[in-house]
Amino acid sequence: MLQNKTLIEKLNFYIDGAWVAPAGGTRIEVINPANEEAYAVISGGTAGDIDRAVAAARRAFEGWSSTSRDERLAHLEKLVTIYERRMEEMAEAITAEMGAPIRLSRESQAVSGVSHLKAFIRAFKAYEWEYLPDETRPNQRIVHEPIGVCGLITPWNWPMNQIALKVIPAVAVGCTVVLKPSEIAPMSAMLFAEFMDEAGFPAGVFNLVNGEGPVVGEALSSHPDVDMMSFTGSTRAGAAVSRASAATVKHVSLELGGKSPNIVFADADLPAAIERGVRHCFENTGQSCNAPTRMLVERSVYDAAVDLAARAGAQVAVDDPARDGDHIGPLSSGAQFEKVQGMIEKGIAEGAKPVLGGLGRPEGFNRGYFVRPTIFAGVDNDMAIAREEVFGPVLVMIPFDTEEDAIRIANDTVYGLAAYIQTGSPERAQRVARRLRAGMVQINGTSRAPGMPFGGYKQSGIGREGGKWGLEDFMEVKLIAG
Repeated sequence: MLQNKTLIEKLNFYIDGAWVAPAGGTRIEVINPANEEAYAVISGGTAGDIDRAVAAARRAFEGWSSTSRDERLAHLEKLVTIYERRMEEMAEAITAEMGAPIRLSRESQAVSGVSHLKAFIRAFKAYEWEYLPDETRPNQRIVHEPIGVCGLITPWNWPMNQIALKVIPAVAVGCTVVLKPSEIAPMSAMLFAEFMDEAGFPAGVFNLVNGEGPVVGEALSSHPDVDMMSFTGSTRAGAAVSRASAATVKHVSLELGGKSPNIVFADADLPAAIERGVRHCFENTGQSCNAPTRMLVERSVYDAAVDLAARAGAQVAVDDPARDGDHIGPLSSGAQFEKVQGMIEKGIAEGAKPVLGGLGRPEGFNRGYFVRPTIFAGVDNDMAIAREEVFGPVLVMIPFDTEEDAIRIANDTVYGLAAYIQTGSPERAQRVARRLRAGMVQINGTSRAPGMPFGGYKQSGIGREGGKWGLEDFMEVKLIAG
């Protein structure tokens, strides 16, 4: 395990193009989840710090929004070069702050930031900013313009993925931003602020203030000079952001929770489908909003699928995130550890059968927020473990009888972020996909390509991130007639 001696101090905020001391506030320790020890300390901001950051963003907006597309593009392309050069730093920061195994950090977590950046550049170059909607009426012109000052609140589970999905499209279209990253995983965000500074974005275009949601997040969401809030996190916290934003009628974009179904039909390649589903659910220690956490299996192959899932899950190793390898690491925090343990306990009490894992840490671990990868069989969709977002490596397996039954169970959730279909029938795959109330449907292991829209229906959020949809989230539409 990592041995922490001297705390890294990152006490300043990035405001108006410089690292500045906070106005007051508290000190927040950053915990390494692999050993439960503090390894860094940051400042917890106040409403006064948000006032300074928003004022800087407001001053910068007029100039930045008036720059040419080529000028903004040049800054983005310089940012790509800096990010790629410092990729290893970013991977190490993410591993230390939230426990992602270093290979996952290098190959997915850190890379996601630059992947989104490049996809936004492609969308930016191709986007039609002004156009005539009807050639027979040449005096009607549609113009897209930046919304203004944007408050951005990002989570700890995929820190750079979410920062890139918000900061990059906002500044690309001409907005200025104030970023509040998660206080659990702030180190990658502060490193990203260094990238933005080195790329030469003008003072006030990008600002960063650390702190806790009820203090800094609330001040940002309710600030009268913020034109838009973009939030990623829990549905409960997203509702709080919406309430705080309502008084000033801000634009609000939300990317929230999920309880995504993975429908496995009997005609699927069963061994491949089950192993793929288990590994996808457990990836990032189950801390992904779009994880396929409900595996719905046609009853005729349900028992075989349970056996295959238990075998596949047993092959998923748990180890120190600092070690290279294809394993999962700890959960991100003590609070998350307690939540997941509580959900596993609730599943057992409800009568679900754990065919893998269960309560407690894996063998060989007496500290760190490590949990046992767990699979429940005999689950009914009315159980809490089938309805609530666990956000840990916990898979529930639910039988269904018919295609109609599968669709009903899949849609029987307050969430609608993602859905997955495994079948040997292309016709069935397309038919079912169109009836699932989810923002993203993936068939037989097909990945989402960079630049495609990310977001969901119902309580999974409002709006879409990525590609041209992500650019449009941060723009107003203006009609000029005459």
